[in-house]
Amino acid sequence: MANAPLKKIITFYCRFTPSYSAIGFYARRLFWRRTGTDFAGQTWLVTGGSEGIGGSAARQAVAGGATVISVARDLGKLKAFAASVKGSGKVLFEVADLSLQEDIRSLLTRLEERKVRIDVLVNNVGIQKRDQILTKEGLETSFSTNILGHYHLTRELLARKMLSENAAVIEVSSGGMYNHALAVKDLNITGSGYLGVRAYGLAKRAQVVLTGYWRQKYAATGKSFYAMHPGWVDTASVGRSMPRFRAMLKSVLRDHSQGADTIVWLAAKRPKQAGGESIWFDRKERSVHIFPHTPKTSDTAADLIATLDSFLQPGLGRAMSAERDADSRQGDAKLRAATA
Repeated sequence: MANAPLKKIITFYCRFTPSYSAIGFYARRLFWRRTGTDFAGQTWLVTGGSEGIGGSAARQAVAGGATVISVARDLGKLKAFAASVKGSGKVLFEVADLSLQEDIRSLLTRLEERKVRIDVLVNNVGIQKRDQILTKEGLETSFSTNILGHYHLTRELLARKMLSENAAVIEVSSGGMYNHALAVKDLNITGSGYLGVRAYGLAKRAQVVLTGYWRQKYAATGKSFYAMHPGWVDTASVGRSMPRFRAMLKSVLRDHSQGADTIVWLAAKRPKQAGGESIWFDRKERSVHIFPHTPKTSDTAADLIATLDSFLQPGLGRAMSAERDADSRQGDAKLRAATA
């Protein structure tokens, strides 16, 4: 954005600041009805759940009586977070680096051995890197964290039947996806063509497409799949990756609880959705496109799934049974027919 013409920068901030900042949150909140958040008896799994937006969603779930499994990389932060949370529910925690397939596999095994059943999955973990960093498994870190890890975890929870019959899966996307069309060949881009903000935006667009895929594939079940974006929130990640943006807008950025509000509301209300692809913002279903260029892609949800599957290393995810494979093929066939 630093190299963009001044007029473009001014237009951007004038258009989006009143809506995406805390200003928009306070204005819309005036028209919201108070809703109860009774999550007693529910088990939540929140990735990136030791701080920021994920931590706030976890706190509100515990306040409503849920048992929350917070997943993050740092054991010290997880312990401190768990000790700080108050409510009628409780916090459990699991250490895992969700950019690594081996860590996701180990996490799934531990949960499965304890016979955990998830009622609300919040795929919140996300990073935006200014510089290109590869994981020890050889993948670009923001790709493996922001979209591949989300897909891997959700796919395996579904395959292992670890999500309850009426589970809600909530993808925490970003307004950054609005700048990008789906481009599956660039999701794991490395080398000289890497640009951190683009890698982040492409992954966030892919999250929305992935959510639409899950929604159609499991339409005949009681499960719900939502994508949301939290607006402009003053998170540690924003401070590290976009210091100039944060410095300019710090006084009006949303706090963590405001960013998490729609996550908690979706988990409580489970609203019906109008279309295959949609994104929720401030408790309302919104269009997934605001610029004319982003719908102009030949890539499809099926292309996205094939690409993500191609990056999953053999043996790192538990193989589906023949029955599950048949269910998956049948669901994919219905999706292709619906989108043909």
